[in-house]
Parts: sequence; structure tokens; C-alpha cells
Amino acid sequence: MDSPRQARLLAALLPPGPRLSELLAAALEGTGPAICPIAPDLPRPALRALLDALAPDAIETPDGVHPHTGAPGAPVADGTALLIATSGSTGTPKIVELAGDALRHSARATLARVGAGPGERWLCCLPPSHISGAQILVRSLLAGTEPVIMPRLDPGAVAASGAAHLSVVPTQLRRLLDAGADLSAFRSILLGGAPATPGLLREARRRGARVFTTYGMSETCGGCVYDGVPLEGVRAEVGDDGRIRLAGPVLFTGYRGRPGLTAAALRDGWFLTQDLGAFDERGRLRVRGRADDVINTGGEKVVAGEVAAALAGHPGVRDAVVVGRPDPEWGERVTAVVVPDDPSHAPDLPALRAWVRETLPAYAAPRELDVVEAIPLLPSGKPDRERLRRP
Repeated sequence: MDSPRQARLLAALLPPGPRLSELLAAALEGTGPAICPIAPDLPRPALRALLDALAPDAIETPDGVHPHTGAPGAPVADGTALLIATSGSTGTPKIVELAGDALRHSARATLARVGAGPGERWLCCLPPSHISGAQILVRSLLAGTEPVIMPRLDPGAVAASGAAHLSVVPTQLRRLLDAGADLSAFRSILLGGAPATPGLLREARRRGARVFTTYGMSETCGGCVYDGVPLEGVRAEVGDDGRIRLAGPVLFTGYRGRPGLTAAALRDGWFLTQDLGAFDERGRLRVRGRADDVINTGGEKVVAGEVAAALAGHPGVRDAVVVGRPDPEWGERVTAVVVPDDPSHAPDLPALRAWVRETLPAYAAPRELDVVEAIPLLPSGKPDRERLRRP
């Protein structure tokens, strides 16, 4: 067995807990190897493919440290502390390299924005193989506290956890509200990973939750825009192509082993996201939707995220995702996948079309409706759009 100190890059197939936090602390301090947290229950074929792409020097599991027998990989960039494997909501998986300085800046800026005090603990119910879960560990290290580990969200135990701060995706927040959890016990709740419906936010805040909506991704060390306002040191702008661009000390170093992809994403100190955005009258950033989720229907371009946001405002809709499905006449048809607020009185397609046409052009109104009990999600908490595109 190799020692993790001899490795430059360590794949950590470990659950959240003291050992993973110890490895992360050493990586941030530069006294240990850079680490890539990997979900221990990742299916074997996916694990093999990820390890081949990552090419770590060693692999640590609860059984110990083992050498990686695959082809050796290139060294990570200087100062790299954490690598996160991500596919976003679509596309081929990428491995994002994050410097310790970037992670620390993000964590400190978040602690300041939410007003986290000394000794206040974070509840970790998100996987550390995703940036949202990993950053809970980083914030805890900087705050000098240990996170409260809850591998699977238990609504009944959340309020009694003793944690002051919580980070969840919208589906988890909905589960907490439905279970009657006392969310006023938390000094802050970070909500990210996917767009939140206005109704969900209203209900949570009405019940005493101090919610911060967050926008960001692995390439920005997680959320870097809170409630439409960038964190300290972060800049946001919208380019002529409508895409959001981000700059500042939280940006990633590059994609491991993919210099061409890195060069396309990082230009002159700016990260070019795949999200479309706009600034409201108060100067706050509003995310319209993903650029690769623009639906071309009958020659008209429809931003799926804007239609989903409109549908989410309907009183009979609890959650909604909009996708484009192949159509022989229109090229793509706008399809609404809706979770009704009351399954026995779900709104029908004509009602939803009329609702959307009140705020968006007629061609943006959905032509197909799927009513479901729950939106299928990726492990990151984002909607599984590839699955939803299949009828």
C-alpha cells in the first residue's frame, strides 16, 4: 500500500466523515495530495471510467490506500487541492481542478454573506463528490467546527441536529416543508443545484426559513452569486450572446487532461458559462436557463428555463421542467413536465398554455404535457433532462 503523502493525486472513495475532512484539510494546507472525492457506491463501470480519466496516483477506501494500476496521469496544477468530477445537467463528464486559494476564498465569502458566527456548525446532507457537499466540509474547516453528517436527509432529525446552517437542493427543501420541519432553527439555508419555484421560496420564508438562493457550479467553487448578488471579489456580466460570464478568485484552474476545453471556457480571466442570464431593474442577476436547453420550434427559439419559471407560477403547479422533444412538423415541441400541487386536480394542457401566453410569446406555450409525481433527478439534484426528453 502507498502512503497518501507520497501521492500527488488521491482518489478518495470515502463517505463524509472525519477521514475525508482530514484529507481535505491536508490538501488545502498543501501538506497532503490533492483529492478527488468519489461516491463509494458509484457503479463499477462508471467508477472504472472515472478512474481512467482521473488517473490518480493512489486510491483510498475505508480498507486503506491502494496504488492505481492504470496509466499514469499528468500532474495536477500547482496549488490544486480538490478535483470534482461533473457532467452538469448534460454532456460528457469533466474533472474540474480547484485551487486551495479559490476554495478558501469561496468559503470565507459565504460565511461572511450568511453571517455565520464562530463555532456554528453546518449540516452535511449532500454528497462530497459534488461541489455543494465538498464546500460544506471546507466551510466547516475554516470555521473550526465539525459538520453534522446526515448521509440521507431525515426531515425529522434536521431541526434537532444542532446545526446552524444548511445547504440543500429544491427537492430536499420541499421534503422538509412537507414533513413540517422547523426551518426557523437554521440561521441560513443555502438553496442551489437547480432553479427554485417562487412558491417553494414563499412557503419556506413564510415558515421562518432564512433562504439564500445560490448560483454557481463546480468551476466557481460552488455558489458564487447569492440572491442575484455576487460574493465578495466575484464579478458577473452577460455577454452579447446572452451567456453569463463570471470572474474572480473563485474560478477553477482547468479541466484535467482537456486543455482545449479549458481554453474554450476560460478567456481573459472570465469563465464563460452555458447559462443565459439578464440583470433585473435592481441590478441583480437572473438566470434565464441553459444555452443548450434552447428549444427550436417552428423556427422560433424558446428558452426552456423561462417557460418552466412561468409554469411554476401557476397556482396548481408544484414543480415544472421544460424540455424539447423531437417533432416531425415543428422540429422540436415544447414539452412541460409538471408535478401538480394537488394530483387529483392537476391543471390540463390548455390551462397551462393560456397561463404561459400571459407572459411569454404564444410559440413558447407547451404543446405537450406530462404530469408526474416527482421530477427525476441526477445525483447532483439537478433535473435529469436527458431522461425527460424521452417520452
